[in-house]
Amino acid sequence: MMETGDVTIWLAFWAGVISFISPCTLPLFPAYLSYITGIGVKDLQTHQTKEIRFKVLSHSLFFLGGISLVFIGLGLGASYAGQFINDFLRGDSGQLIQRISGVFIVVMGLYIMGWLNIKAFAKEKRFRFAKKPAGYAGTTLVGVGFAAGWTPCIGPIFASILLLAASNPSSGLWYTGFYVIGFSLPFITLGFFAGTTKWILKYSSVMMKVGGGILIIMGILLYTGELTRLSIYLLRLVEGTWFGQLG
Repeated sequence: MMETGDVTIWLAFWAGVISFISPCTLPLFPAYLSYITGIGVKDLQTHQTKEIRFKVLSHSLFFLGGISLVFIGLGLGASYAGQFINDFLRGDSGQLIQRISGVFIVVMGLYIMGWLNIKAFAKEKRFRFAKKPAGYAGTTLVGVGFAAGWTPCIGPIFASILLLAASNPSSGLWYTGFYVIGFSLPFITLGFFAGTTKWILKYSSVMMKVGGGILIIMGILLYTGELTRLSIYLLRLVEGTWFGQLG
């Protein structure tokens, strides 16, 4: 069960936000939105009528639904894999998986900040459609294709979430779920304000570096086991409050 003091869950949410503002997603956002709605980029940015807003919202939800199918499916797979390994080694693998995850997350943080150059993550593997399949089903399919493509930025960040899911199988679904929410909220919000994308682009590199720094800190805490202690400490702080009752 999710606890409000579990900082890892909020880390997963932030990782989803970082994935959206990454250089391989945010700059292409207007083009993707135009592709799934069939509305020109200029109209999306300057002529937001009620009909256009409805079309943007509805197609965005189906597109994000396709993304969610893949991301959550992978998260469940990682959780089952972590549980299988843990059962196979009779419960002795938890700390090992946790430390491996911590090291990987630190490496991903360094990569996101631009301090490491990993060529394997720089290869474009996103699926492309010559022509978008018709209707909402087609939009969902495009979302599945987007998520299934291991893009240079989203892949490393989401891989960190999958490792977190493997290291803590009981919360794996929450981690991937909050990652999807973190990715989806800015997507839907900017869908109504497509003209503001250029403004956000000015600060995306800074936010990426901040996100990479947070991943490094969390990776170190996960490796040392202090992340669990921090979660427990924060949980105690919110216990007895209205927010704490949400857990």
